[in-house]
Amino acid sequence: MCGIAGLIHLNGRAVGDLQLNRILAKIAHRGPDGSSTWTEGNVGFGHCRLAVLDLTPAGKQPMVSPDGRFVLNYNGEIYNFKKLRSELEDLGWSFKSTGDTEVVLYSLIEWGESAVSKFDGMFAFSFWDRNESLLILSRDRFGVKPLYISLQDNTLTFASEQKAILAREGFRRILKRESVYEYFTFQNFISENTLLEDIFKLPAGTISKINLKHHSPKLESYRYWDYLFEDSDEAKDPLEYSEELQRLFSRAVGRQLVSDVPIGSYLSSGLDSSSIASIARQSVSIFNTFTVGFNSDFVEGFESDLDERHRARQIADWLGTNHHEYTLVAEDLESCISQLVWHLEEPRLGQSYPNFYAASLASKSVKVVLSGTGGDELFGGYPWRYFLPTQINNREEFVDSLFSYWHRLLQPSELRHFLAPTLNGIDLDFPRTILTKVVDSHKANIEKSTDYLNLCMYFEAKTFLESFFIIEDKLSMAFGMETRVPFMDNRLVEFAMRCPVALKLGPNLGSGNHLGGIPSQGSQQGLIRTSSGKQILRKSMATMLPKSTISAPKQGFSAPDANWYRLRNSEYVKRKLNKNSNLREFVDIKFLDSLLDSHMRGERNFRSIIWSLIYFEEWLKQNL
Repeated sequence: MCGIAGLIHLNGRAVGDLQLNRILAKIAHRGPDGSSTWTEGNVGFGHCRLAVLDLTPAGKQPMVSPDGRFVLNYNGEIYNFKKLRSELEDLGWSFKSTGDTEVVLYSLIEWGESAVSKFDGMFAFSFWDRNESLLILSRDRFGVKPLYISLQDNTLTFASEQKAILAREGFRRILKRESVYEYFTFQNFISENTLLEDIFKLPAGTISKINLKHHSPKLESYRYWDYLFEDSDEAKDPLEYSEELQRLFSRAVGRQLVSDVPIGSYLSSGLDSSSIASIARQSVSIFNTFTVGFNSDFVEGFESDLDERHRARQIADWLGTNHHEYTLVAEDLESCISQLVWHLEEPRLGQSYPNFYAASLASKSVKVVLSGTGGDELFGGYPWRYFLPTQINNREEFVDSLFSYWHRLLQPSELRHFLAPTLNGIDLDFPRTILTKVVDSHKANIEKSTDYLNLCMYFEAKTFLESFFIIEDKLSMAFGMETRVPFMDNRLVEFAMRCPVALKLGPNLGSGNHLGGIPSQGSQQGLIRTSSGKQILRKSMATMLPKSTISAPKQGFSAPDANWYRLRNSEYVKRKLNKNSNLREFVDIKFLDSLLDSHMRGERNFRSIIWSLIYFEEWLKQNL
C-alpha cells in the first residue's frame, strides 16, 4: 500500500528529479516508510512506500526488471500473489523479495495486459516498457485503489491523489461547472469527473495505454472487467448457497489477514463488520477492533439512536477482541474539516468526517485495518432502495425512477434554482445522461422483474460503492494506514453477482419497498433501519455471531448532524456559509439563506445539503 505518481512530457522535455519530488511530496502521507524516484529523459515515476509485506529494501519501488527494460510503479495488495509466484517460478522466474510487487512486475512481463485478470486484490499501477516507449496504467476491477490522470500543456501526469497533479509546475486550476452540477445532483460523482478541468479518475477495471513512439500519442482505454449481476440459471438448494457463501467469505477474510505488520478491524454493531471480526478472531489471538460513536446529549428524534458504541462493545466482548472507542462531539466537525477536505479532495457521499476519526483511532494501534465495505451493495443491504418490480414496465421507467431517487439533496426544480449562477450554458440534462450511461453499461438481459433489482445493485456497485472505497482509501492513507475490504474478493464477488435476488431480499423481494420510497430530502434519508436485506449473509453467519447481531437492522454510519447543525454547530454553519463565503458565487443567495433558515427552525431537514455546502466551501477555499 503506497502512493504513486508519474510525469511524461509529450513534447520531449526532460523530467527532473526536482519536478518529480515536488509532486511526490504532496502524497508523502501515503508512504511514510520511504520514497524514491526513477527518471529517464521525458519520463519520470515516483513512489512513496507504506511497507506491509516484505519490509526489507527488496520491495523498493519504482521496481526495474532484471534486464532493465520494464519499470513498475505499484500501489496495492495482491492476495493471491503466492499462487502467482509459484506459477512464475515454474516458468523460470526467480525472486529476490518475499512481497507481491515483484510478482506483479513479472506477471505483467510474462502475461502482458492479461495479467490484471489474474490479480485478486486491490491495485493501481503504471508499467513502463522502455524499449517500446509504452506506458500502461490500470486499476483493480472494483476500484478500491484510486488513480487520477491529467493531460494539460502537453504533459501527462498521474497520481494516487489529485493534490500531486496540482503540484505540477504550471498546472492551471479551472473549476468544472458540470461537475458541480453532477455533485449537487447525486451528492456524488457517478462519472469519472472531478471538480477540476483536466483531471479525471481512471475508471475501475480499466487499462489505459499511451505509446510515445506514435506521431501524436494519445491515451487509449478499455475496460477489462465489469460487474454482471444476473441470477444463476443453475438450480441449487438455498442451503448450498448459504454454505458456499460461508466458505468463500471465510477464505476471503483469511487471505486478507496476511501481513507483516499489526492488523485489526472496524467494528460497528452491523452484520458486515461483525462478520469480518468474527472470522478474523479465529485466526488472530490478539485482534484489535475499533468503533466511533457519538455524544447524543440533547439529540432528539431518529438521530438519538445513531450511537452504536454499546452494541459494538457487546459484540467485541462476545468475540474477545481488544476493543477501542472514540466518541465524536459536535465540535469535531469544525476541528477536522480542513484536513478532511485536503485528504479526501473531491466530495463523496454524505458526512464522511466520522470516517476520518475512525481511521485516526485505528492507526494508533495497527497499520492494516479490515472494513466491511461492499457487503451491502453485493447482498442487498439497502432494501428501501429497491422498488416493487411489477411497477416497472420498461427500461425508461426504470431510469426515471432511479434518477428521481438518487436526487439526494434537492428536487430537480429546486436544484436548478439553487445552482442558477453555475448552470448558465450547461446542458441541464447532463446528470440524467451520465446516469443513463451507467445503467446502459450493464450487459445483463432485462427480461423479468428480478433483472431490475439486479440492475439496481449494479448501479450501486458502480457508483455508491466505489465512492466508499475512495473515502476508505484516502482517509486511512491520511494516517499512513492500509484499509482492506474482504467482501471484494474476486470469487466472493462472482458468487454474489450470481446469487438469486430472492436469497438476498427474501421471498417477497422487498415487497412494500420501492425505489424512491424515501423522499430525496426526507427527514430520515439514509437512516431507515430494516433487517430485511442480506438474508443469505445472515443465514451464513448464524452460528458465528449472537442472534441479536444476525437480526439487527441495517444502520448507516452517520453523526446526528441534523440536530448538531441546529444547536451546537449552528454558529459554525452560519460562519462557514455566511454572505462572504466563496460558494455564494455559485448558488442563489436567497435560496441558500432560506434553506439554512428552514433547517434552523426545524421545518425541513437539510442536513445532507448543509454538509455538502460546508465541504464545497472548504474545497473552494483550498483549491481556487
